[in-house]
Order: sequence, then C-alpha cells, then structure tokens
Amino acid sequence: MKLCMFRPVAEPMERGWVGRLDGDHVVQLAAQKLESYFTGGGTAREHAVYPLSVVRLLAPVLHPPSIRVFDDETSFEFANPAAVVGPGAAIASDRPLELLPRLAAVVGLDGALGGFTAFAEWRRPGAPVPKDRDFALSLGPVVVTPDALAAELTSVVHVDGDERLQGRLDGFAWSAARDLAARGTVLRPGDLLAGPAAGRVDAIPPETLVELDVTGIGTLSGRTRQTTARGT
Repeated sequence: MKLCMFRPVAEPMERGWVGRLDGDHVVQLAAQKLESYFTGGGTAREHAVYPLSVVRLLAPVLHPPSIRVFDDETSFEFANPAAVVGPGAAIASDRPLELLPRLAAVVGLDGALGGFTAFAEWRRPGAPVPKDRDFALSLGPVVVTPDALAAELTSVVHVDGDERLQGRLDGFAWSAARDLAARGTVLRPGDLLAGPAAGRVDAIPPETLVELDVTGIGTLSGRTRQTTARGT
C-alpha cells in the first residue's frame, strides 16, 4: 500500500489529509496524521476520492518526534525534526549544496516499522558540523508499507534533468537498526530511521531542480534557491 499526506491544490493547508494512492487517484482516509493511521492499526474509513492532478503531496510526516540517521546498523546521529520539508520544497542556501539520497523507515504502532519513504539529506559544504546538515531534510512523496516494498531498491538522482548518481538502497538491516534505536528508550509513531546513503551528489548550484527517484516510491523533488548568507 502507498500512503501519503496531501491537500487539494486549491486549499492552503499546512498538514493536509491522510491518503491512500490508488492508481491516478488519492483516497482520503479518516485519520488526522499518518502517525494516527498507524496507531489505529493501519485501518481507517475512506472518504472522498481525488485525481492526483488536483492535489499536492506533502511531507508524509511533517513533525516527526525524532530522526535518527544511520550509516550502518551499529550507530546513528540525530537530525533536526524541524528541518523536514516535503516534495517540491525550495531548499535555500547561500552556496552550492550536496545531497545524500537515503531510504527512511517510519515507525508505526508499538515500535514496528510502518513503512518506507525517500529521504534526501541536504548538506552545506564549509558550514561547521552539525550546522552543515541542520537546515533541510526532504521527505516523500509517499510511504510504502513493508509488504509492498520492492525487493531491490535503486535510487537515481537527476540535477536539471541530468543523471548525477545511481545507487542501491537495499541490503540494510532495518530490524537491527530499529532495535538499536529502541534500546533504553521508546520509539513513537512517526519517528524516522534513515538508512545509509546511496552516494553523494556535490556542487549543486542555486536555482536547480533536483529529483530523487526511488523504486516503487516515486520521485522526490526539490529546487535549490539562492539566499543571502547569514554567517556560517
């Protein structure tokens, strides 16, 4: 199943509605947020049906309780939940950026992994750690439940239409990562666990369209935007 957060294009809503993708349509589900859908056991009443052409897909989890970024199953770093943006977001920076394409698991009920989505980690070369990665984390466009996730996951990054990177996102021990994250604490619905990057795309200039395509999940896009430097 493919789940999402969406809003009709004509209605300016920050959070939007929970939906289920069905071909070229989105079926609205009776849940306040994707986290609520998972907490409710993965079922909800169905409401209105919208063509994809008249909706905008949003970040599946706009305000995650926590974000843990793994480079292997034995360690992770925390990232900034306030930095999450959705598909089509403008990524502001005063300098060329780097992009690390990742796959992220969304925690569901009782610490189980509720689904997976594309996760684009943006970095500002030259900024001090950890401020180099504190400003933008793109998420989306949909969350694919574990039963529907492709066995082989390929990520492709295009910059203004030119392919800059192709890599694999499968082979990560998600259960081990989840167990490490839960050790001594409680994972809550909506927590994000981001897996290892499939590579790195550097020197992305301002005013550039960047698209991350992940098998079975879709295309997560963003456009870099020039902004005035406010210090490093």
